[in-house]
Amino acid sequence: MTFFQQLTRNQTLMSAVTGWVVAQVLKTLLDISLNRSFNPERLVGSGGMPSSHSATVCGLATAAGLRYGTGSFEFAICFILAAVVMYDAIGVRQETGKQAKVLNRLLFEDLLKLDSVVLQEKLKEYVGHTPIQVLAGAILGIVIAVAMDPLFG
Repeated sequence: MTFFQQLTRNQTLMSAVTGWVVAQVLKTLLDISLNRSFNPERLVGSGGMPSSHSATVCGLATAAGLRYGTGSFEFAICFILAAVVMYDAIGVRQETGKQAKVLNRLLFEDLLKLDSVVLQEKLKEYVGHTPIQVLAGAILGIVIAVAMDPLFG
């Protein structure tokens, strides 16, 4: 069996990757419908609805639970990873995005109106997630892993 075949037959990996891909596509489609324009950064960028981080780690944890059982060390590791990632997305990364939005406004619109070499680009504002975005990503990842389970027998 080739390396590529081994990867594509790995239920936990494929559930996580599929969760990420589906979340990124949904995020991009939602962005297009809201803003009436295509932003290619949404296909790979963080932040937004649904959380692709949550979809990825919940797909991973769910697939590990289905494959190895919820009493396994594989599931335990994936579950803790999912909890840390989702907590971080709501906490630290969401606050970082809020701060970036304020700094961008101060630096480029209100007070300073900087146009220097140092700050040629605005700070990234789509970094973290709201609890609803994380919950939507988590549900998406779980549903994808459960739906994919029969494919791996």
